[in-house]
Amino acid sequence: MHRLRDAGFSAYLVGGAVRDLYLGKTPKDFDISTNARPGQLRTLFRNSRIIGKRFRLVQVFFGGGKIVEVSTLRCRSEYDDEAADEVLAHNNTFGSEAEDAFRRDLTINALFYEIENFTIIDYAGGVADLNDRIVRIVGDPDRRLVRDPVRIMRAIRHAARSGFVIEEKTWEAIIRHMDALKLCPDSRVRDELFKDLHGGAFSPWLALARASGLFSLLFPFYAGIISREGEAENEATSLLTGLGKVIDRLQGERPLPEQILLAILLLPWAQAESSLLTLEMKGQEAFSFSRKIRGQIDAILEHLNVKRASREAIVALLVNLPVFLRYGKEKNWPGWLRKKSYFADCRLFCQIYLEAAGGPQVAVEPKAEIEPEPLAPRSRVRKRPARRSNRTPALGKRKGSIFGLKG
Repeated sequence: MHRLRDAGFSAYLVGGAVRDLYLGKTPKDFDISTNARPGQLRTLFRNSRIIGKRFRLVQVFFGGGKIVEVSTLRCRSEYDDEAADEVLAHNNTFGSEAEDAFRRDLTINALFYEIENFTIIDYAGGVADLNDRIVRIVGDPDRRLVRDPVRIMRAIRHAARSGFVIEEKTWEAIIRHMDALKLCPDSRVRDELFKDLHGGAFSPWLALARASGLFSLLFPFYAGIISREGEAENEATSLLTGLGKVIDRLQGERPLPEQILLAILLLPWAQAESSLLTLEMKGQEAFSFSRKIRGQIDAILEHLNVKRASREAIVALLVNLPVFLRYGKEKNWPGWLRKKSYFADCRLFCQIYLEAAGGPQVAVEPKAEIEPEPLAPRSRVRKRPARRSNRTPALGKRKGSIFGLKG
């Protein structure tokens, strides 16, 4: 920011970093907005690269793998313009601080921090909403959610993470336009879902997702399995709630792999459909059951565009859970099971279930950092292998053939 200012440009810390600092939290990342164009930024910061197609951003790289994204101030988005079907001129995408603030999703994310006077610039009422612990869509919530329904998921996620209340008009618009999420690309919905699962607030997110109808839209296969909002919790709902509390605790120590999070989310469904936790199968019966579960998971996760490798890992976690439960209570893992490639993930999955069922807390061990072995010095002289004597061709010559092959 100082380098931008010294070069004659404006520079503001924006978005979630300002929100988190105001709330006394440590930001996960930092985003900068400036009136400098991407080409000017690339010239000013040689340790950077330009990314993006619809709107170009600049990533500036620092030591320790830290990346700061720098964007040029924008005036409006194609999705929010009155004439959404018209193509905007290239120079219309750049704007002022106020125009950039009003194109953001939530008021609490539309704050600017400047280093001239060390103050927060607030155009959308975000500071007041932070003080009142409110999540509010910037502008008319109906229009903003219709233009980009993914904002529904962002509003619910931020409310769950911060413990804020969603403002009444925003909440009513979320419920009213929930079905519009079906029009969004599968990849965008999937990416937002993973942000929800990795947010460390699965339990409050689950409560808001169920109340708003988001959970039913994302996981329609849970219809008739999870109790409705306001009803007494059934077995599947209690299991999902218990698993959510374990996820919230563990995510603070170390992010869980994508496949484990999805398997946890699917476990109550698998238990309700197949009585998974009490199954005892071997040989051909176990193989047939595994293929059946694989087919079902491919079908129910198709709308989320989950990667094939993740789906296969989910099947392994679910199908092997009864086996791991058999040994998990005594922690007496046989040698043949330890040798399996899926042992570590399945053991963690089993321990998470046992804790959710009232067992001991599981501790996620940090990944061991393996130091690379020093490379042996390469010899400058490459020795040619000794030539074998009496070498014969691989294919013999025959009359009427080509390269030793019969015509």
